[in-house]
Amino acid sequence: MLPDAEVSAFSVWLLGASLGLTACAATCMPFIGTWVFARADAQAGAWRDTMSFLGGRLAAYALLGALAGGLGAWFVRELAGGIGNLAIGLSAIVSAAWLAWPATAHNLCQRVKKANGVSPFLMGATLTLIPCAPLATLLAASAAGGSIGRGAFLGSVFGIGALVTPMLVLIPVCSMFGRQLRQHRGWIIPWMTAGAILVLLVLAKARIDLFAAGLFIYAAGIGAATVTWAHYRRRLTAKAWPLMPLR
Repeated sequence: MLPDAEVSAFSVWLLGASLGLTACAATCMPFIGTWVFARADAQAGAWRDTMSFLGGRLAAYALLGALAGGLGAWFVRELAGGIGNLAIGLSAIVSAAWLAWPATAHNLCQRVKKANGVSPFLMGATLTLIPCAPLATLLAASAAGGSIGRGAFLGSVFGIGALVTPMLVLIPVCSMFGRQLRQHRGWIIPWMTAGAILVLLVLAKARIDLFAAGLFIYAAGIGAATVTWAHYRRRLTAKAWPLMPLR
């Protein structure tokens, strides 16, 4: 642990880098790797998802540090209670629902396409809540600092260190692999999507059950109802605004 409130920024950066280079990739890749594999976006899209995911992690570490600095030991104890597992599970359900969102060529749905980065960002932010020794050390140092500003600074430095991770390579590679399958094995596209949705839901259930057994079915039901309603609304919109034929 780092009991000194005036711990050096370099020490915190090394702590973040130790997480990014080790356990971070192992715990995060089943989530974000499944997402980008199913989306199989072009290279630019893969990098956008990568930066969105890592940006979510950086923002979350800064926020966690600020909260620990402002709220002190109480916040650290509450976070250790497992609420992070619920947040991770819910973000996985959101990601699965996003993959299940039916595609459309209607131009009004471009805003949905532009919002694709929301899911990786949310996933990256919530996955910072996985309990681990480096995170506990960061929160303890931020709480000992006794100020929101100091905590946010330490969290940001820690997050920058955590960006030193093999996921910078692994995430685009997963996307490229999925894209190759889509291009050369077109029949596999619906199976890829269905398989990714199933994996994300299994991961979500595992996390939510760690928080409260039996809660997953309610969370998944709300997610399915939301996607169904959104799909219905989009169909109504498409009927109201039919596509103009090309001349």
